Amino acid sequence: MSEPTRSRQDPPVEQHCDDGCCAPTGAAPQAQREELGQRRRAVLIRWLRLLVAATISYNVIEAIVAIGSGVAASSAALIGFGLDSVVEVASAAAVAWQFSARQEQVRRLRERRALRIIAVSFFALAAYVTVEAVRTLAGSGDPAPSTVGVVLAALSLVIMPVLSLSQRRIGGKLGSASAVADSKQTLLCTYLSGVLLLGLLLNGLFGWSWADPVVALVIAAVAVKEGREAWRGDNCCAPGGLALATSGEEPHDDCCD
Repeated sequence: MSEPTRSRQDPPVEQHCDDGCCAPTGAAPQAQREELGQRRRAVLIRWLRLLVAATISYNVIEAIVAIGSGVAASSAALIGFGLDSVVEVASAAAVAWQFSARQEQVRRLRERRALRIIAVSFFALAAYVTVEAVRTLAGSGDPAPSTVGVVLAALSLVIMPVLSLSQRRIGGKLGSASAVADSKQTLLCTYLSGVLLLGLLLNGLFGWSWADPVVALVIAAVAVKEGREAWRGDNCCAPGGLALATSGEEPHDDCCD
């Protein structure tokens, strides 16, 4: 005897499963989505902390070598580059302090303070480097060639873009303006490495001592620009601070990709 067939008018048979195994793809419960978002956010924060630690470690070494070789060669550009590394350490430390808090609300409150620390560091760097560059151009002494400085600038030109891009992507996904500002400062170090390398090579190969203070003034001008942006919080990924909600939703901005 054949089984009776269900007519087209009959209501569909409902599937019952308490564990959600029958739910269609993409229809996970809201609680589950939030849990996955929180887990991913925790992983991103751990990666950000590692990148900040790597940035601090490298810049401490960079600052010691650059300032030491800059003093030996009377190079305002090398000293300015070393001081920029000190600012990098202060900036990265500010981000590390911000993300050391476990509570989201506390991290939000620390956001503005971290940005102000970064901005003030930029301004201090610009002021000092400008004074030293003007003194050199006024004839207080010609900077000597520095092989150590050339090697350091070349290394930074390779290492800094990797650190900057990685931190910028993670900072963008977290919606952290201070993390993005710090990554921009690391990227600034990349540009300055290229300018510094050019200035040191011009001085070493052609004896153009004026190239050194000119490079220093370029460093100061860029530092002022970045300092103003950090002070105003003009960072494309999170103008309002840590905008990522605890729901785990991820903000998207092309400038942070």
